[in-house]
Formats: sequence, structure tokens, C-alpha cells
Amino acid sequence: MAEDVTLYYRTAGGVLATRRVSGDHAEAPDLPDGATPLTAEEYDTELAAVQAERQEYVDLLASEAAANQAADYQALRALNVPDETARRLTGYTGPGDGEA
Repeated sequence: MAEDVTLYYRTAGGVLATRRVSGDHAEAPDLPDGATPLTAEEYDTELAAVQAERQEYVDLLASEAAANQAADYQALRALNVPDETARRLTGYTGPGDGEA
């Protein structure tokens, strides 16, 4: 029985990809036009970098959303909207007026 064959590569458009063939007649498939072959280690390293960058972006968005939420809460409180109502409207769960 032949072993599975997995190719790791970056497409001409910069996307990380894999292609796997298995079965008795497994042969290395051709890469798409313009693709750059990668080793499994290079693929894993580049994929980890992409995932870290994505997580950094998710964290940035969450931070910005939390800051906007706090600002909206504070704006409502400045208009004398009751604390409970301001929290319900904004979803803000941080410290309130005069809280640390």
C-alpha cells in the first residue's frame, strides 16, 4: 500500500494551501500554476504566523468595541440615563460612575 502524499504550497495569489492524495496509486499531484512549494515545516511556520496575525486583529477589534461600548455608556450617563438602562442599552459591564 502506498503512503499518502501531501504537498504544501503557496498559491500565486499568496494563499497557503495543501493537496493530499491517498490510495494504492498515490502520486504527487502537480501544483497549480504559479504556486511555490513549501516544506511541511515552512507551511506550519507560515500558517502559525497567519493565525497569530489574525488573532492580533481579532484582539484589536475587541479592544475597539470595548472602548466604543464604554464611551457610549459614559455618554448616556452624562445625559442622566440611569446606570441600569445605560448598561442594558450598551451592553457595558465595566465599572460605573465613581467605581474603580
